[in-house]
Amino acid sequence: MTDVPNTLTPAQAWATLREGNDRFVRGEMQHPSQGIDRRAEVSTEQHPFAVLFGCSDSRVAAEIIFDQGLGDLFVVRTAGHVLDTTVIGSIEYGVEVLGAPLVVVLGHDSCGAVAAATAALNHGELPRGFVRAVVDRVIPSIVNLAGGATEPVDPAALGHEHVKHTVRMLQGYSVSLAEAVAEGRCAIVGLEYTLADGKVHLTETIGDL
Repeated sequence: MTDVPNTLTPAQAWATLREGNDRFVRGEMQHPSQGIDRRAEVSTEQHPFAVLFGCSDSRVAAEIIFDQGLGDLFVVRTAGHVLDTTVIGSIEYGVEVLGAPLVVVLGHDSCGAVAAATAALNHGELPRGFVRAVVDRVIPSIVNLAGGATEPVDPAALGHEHVKHTVRMLQGYSVSLAEAVAEGRCAIVGLEYTLADGKVHLTETIGDL
């Protein structure tokens, strides 16, 4: 979106994402910021209006589901949107260096990482190789709901809790993000994406929207 500067408020940035998702759901995408002029414009600098930290799932491509384009979103993705120090550093870069006023944690239904973490808790089934590192980082988010439950827990509830927990971890682990929120320069939101209908739903908010 060529007319969206990085001086947007957190509320304005969230409104821009929400409107883009509404267009995507209706099938009326504008495909902004994707032309030759925009490509040239962002070749020397970038001013994204949001940092989007999401799952690597191939069905949840941020620029598509929010109908954005080149230079609009600073995107960080890991399987299961799990955090480590390099991820937090990347998110801090988007806020402190690039000036983005909004950080989004984007989860989705039918998440394989959440399912694998649930299987590990309930049945001791652990994946091989470094995939286990992903599962190990999801477990703390859902252990209170899934671990030792006498009845099966709704997967949607586990995914919901994982998004909320990730938002709270970002604020708790990152001094610079916490300061940006306290000063009103940034907000952190948790969103959940529904694969079938393409809608995002607000789950958690830290800061003023």
